Amino acid sequence: MSQVLDALITRPAKRLNRRQVTFLIFVVCLHALPWVALFTGARLIDGLVCVGFSLLYAFGLGGCLHRYFAHRAFKTSRAFQFIMCLLTGMTFGDPIWFAGKHRIHHKHSDTARDVHSPKQGFWFCWFGSVADEGYSEEEILKHAADLTCYPELMWMHRHYWVTPLIIALITFLSGGFSMLAIGYGGSIIIALHAASAINYFCHKGRNRRYETSDESTNSLLLSLLTFGEGWHNNHHHYPNTARAGFFWWEVDMVYYFVKLLAWIGVVWDVREVPERVKWDFEV
Repeated sequence: MSQVLDALITRPAKRLNRRQVTFLIFVVCLHALPWVALFTGARLIDGLVCVGFSLLYAFGLGGCLHRYFAHRAFKTSRAFQFIMCLLTGMTFGDPIWFAGKHRIHHKHSDTARDVHSPKQGFWFCWFGSVADEGYSEEEILKHAADLTCYPELMWMHRHYWVTPLIIALITFLSGGFSMLAIGYGGSIIIALHAASAINYFCHKGRNRRYETSDESTNSLLLSLLTFGEGWHNNHHHYPNTARAGFFWWEVDMVYYFVKLLAWIGVVWDVREVPERVKWDFEV
């Protein structure tokens, strides 16, 4: 049993701080609410709302937080940038925090200074790093300096709980407790586990097309479940592109939606994968 615990938690034991305790309580309550709703009376509409929110988050997390805010893989107007910020905020996402944290991940991927490496233990990689990634506020902001110049983004950074609270209230008023617990709460659970699965399994697999300095891998299954985020070895090989699926057979729905937005003029200067980069591997 002790060996299992050592495998799950490899970071030195230390007293939990207030932020970690709050997050742990939040995670437990978040997972408990849908079960309570199932026993007290769930409806089909609650599940449909959950699916609808989850589809929004697929672009919010993959297209907005990851490919736009963290990697600046395309350009857009300040107005649409704020809309994307609100969309990510529905899952407690904070563009400045995520961008700073994710850039640190690429800088120190799979080392002791990574913000969510499987080498640091299952709990830290899956959930724990959300509450405490091991970096100070100043370090996070330094790595997201290009975003801190926008007052509206900084306001959302300081008040990240406002958007989900408003959405939760609207959902409750629209469909009651079951819609809040299953429709909204369930969709946040899915988003949280999907992002964690990428962080964990896409650094422990064997499908490595490119020889990167870390242990990133590609996963067809996770790519289908996350609409393209599972092409992780591709991404670590060349992160500054809006496309994670480098080849036509690598389905990347987030990228297709970005191209649709570019076609209607909402975004522009979408960064593609250079041919020399795409074929930079041994056959």
